[in-house]
Amino acid sequence: MLDRPSWLHPSFRLIEGGDGSGWTEFAWSDLASVPSPPGGVVRADRASRVLAALAAAERAGVGLLLSRRDDPSVDWTPPPGFSVTLETSGTTGAPKRVRHDFERLRGRVRGGTDQGARWLLAYEAGAFAGLQVILTAASTGAVLVSAPGGGVADLAQAARRHAVTHVSGTPSFWRAFLMALGSDALPLTSITLGGEAVDQPLLDRLADQFPAARLRHIYASTEAGALFAVADKRAGFPAAWLERDVDGVALRVRDGVLETRSPRAMIGGGGAVDADGWLSTGDLVERRGDRMLFAGRLDGLVNVGGVKVSPEAVEQRLLAAPGVVDALVAAQPNPITGFLLTALVVPETGVDEATVRAAIRGATADLVPAARPRVITLTDRIPLGVTGKKGRKAGS
Repeated sequence: MLDRPSWLHPSFRLIEGGDGSGWTEFAWSDLASVPSPPGGVVRADRASRVLAALAAAERAGVGLLLSRRDDPSVDWTPPPGFSVTLETSGTTGAPKRVRHDFERLRGRVRGGTDQGARWLLAYEAGAFAGLQVILTAASTGAVLVSAPGGGVADLAQAARRHAVTHVSGTPSFWRAFLMALGSDALPLTSITLGGEAVDQPLLDRLADQFPAARLRHIYASTEAGALFAVADKRAGFPAAWLERDVDGVALRVRDGVLETRSPRAMIGGGGAVDADGWLSTGDLVERRGDRMLFAGRLDGLVNVGGVKVSPEAVEQRLLAAPGVVDALVAAQPNPITGFLLTALVVPETGVDEATVRAAIRGATADLVPAARPRVITLTDRIPLGVTGKKGRKAGS
């Protein structure tokens, strides 16, 4: 039997698919899926398997690749020494492999001493954000509630059943989660958002619905690691942070793109880090007053009739329109303009179509014509990928 690792609290409990267990039970059941000798590639499809694989690889002092693919049989040789390699989501491009030192990976794990904390795992177990939730719950002795392979409705059911108190998810997940919960109440004391730009209407809605909960949005990426948290219930982050380090992280903007220098970044850098240690996040930012707001991804820009357009920035306009619960703005190929924008919009219950479309026209009236969605389709929900994010590949 594999000994419990030092970073896993003895009180930690895992409820996975409805069954509760401690380290002895789930480690034993999952050791068969861990490579022998430890190290190599593991399908990171559930928290129990990830924890067992991490413990085995750490004990053996070898590298581990947590694969997010259905078939993890890939050509990969573990590097010397214990480290963890993760796969990016590939939301806007091809997935990449990113290697992390385990101690750096845990460098911003927070959990405090919240008594009786029950975390819901709303991210993939093998994603950077999912691993942060797993390690936070494991190291603080909390309960982790997981529904492997389940969708938002399954997660909402698990959250109700087990009275979760801590939930971390993407903004897209939170919008869908709130719709799935309906009028049901949860005893939430901690709400965290990450993985996508956070809009003010969603922050306001969460603050109103869960007034007793601590509300934060985290800025992190698989490449850069966990960087900083914003807890003032405002979108973006303070512009003053560009002038000073935040939790050991330096920030700057070059050509409209946020760059960072962090002690928790990936090992090596793979050519993405310059000679001075600055890593380009690929996130576009713009200053408005005392705030830096996110304006989409550099690799998400599309050419619409010769004009560079950010679908995510346009989407933020739609999300702020009265009567709109959720929206997805995407780029579709067009033989004349190169691309054009389309939008899926989820209206508030009881708001008629004409009112919603008028609100959208008003929200986008001051945009250049290329940035206005040409086709707007009303729907009851926005489909999410397994990452909890909306698909943003052009033409998808």
